[in-house]
Amino acid sequence: MAESDRSDRLAGDFFDAAIDLLRQVRDDEGDRITAAGQLIADAVAAGGRVFSFGAGHSSLPAQDTVYRAGGLAVMNLLSVPGVVGVDVRPATLGSALERVDGLAGAVLDTSPLEAGDVLVIISLSGRNALPVEMARNARALGIKVIGVTSVAYAAATTSRHASGSFLKDHCDLVLDSRIPVGDAELTLPGIDAPFAPASTVVTSAIMQAMVATAAGTLAERGIDPPLLRSGNVDGGHDWNARVMSEYADRIFYRQ
Repeated sequence: MAESDRSDRLAGDFFDAAIDLLRQVRDDEGDRITAAGQLIADAVAAGGRVFSFGAGHSSLPAQDTVYRAGGLAVMNLLSVPGVVGVDVRPATLGSALERVDGLAGAVLDTSPLEAGDVLVIISLSGRNALPVEMARNARALGIKVIGVTSVAYAAATTSRHASGSFLKDHCDLVLDSRIPVGDAELTLPGIDAPFAPASTVVTSAIMQAMVATAAGTLAERGIDPPLLRSGNVDGGHDWNARVMSEYADRIFYRQ
């Protein structure tokens, strides 16, 4: 097989795998995604705030909902220094911090989160101390927790939290991304490790579907959803300035 043919086949195989996963999530998690969007709409309608959190690459779908065109202005990132992405050196430090006991409590104690707010916690494996403690502590504070995780990890791995529990065990609502353990969709003779992870594609789609549901739910209740427009279209900046001014007390990425 020519090299170009091989590359074309792999690209198509990855798209097929990602589309398969997206269909699974759409068909099997649709009701829970709708419920998650309604939970966010409840918080917005009641004057509450919405936050999203993820560590490492799980932070990417969390960031994808914050300050973006077509998204809710009131989506905030709960940032934990050192674990937001690969902006620390060495990059392995972020992975190590996910396993530190007590870090989640310190983060929540110094965050603006309050009872009645919603926190979306994204963790592919759901097994590390940070997301487990984040969910446990948040719920103890009266915060509604939506977990986005691959439930398969709970059956195939052991928890790294002292309780032996996983993120899925401490949420008001769990959305299963259906990502297989190991997060790699392709294999090929001559390549020793599986490759081509799809978790970011699928989890970002879950997050956007949830936000879309929240916006639609608010509109059905007669509430104008606080959506942002692209700053690259005429009038976008003026629109966003108005929305951000109206919801200034619930937007924390400007401070």
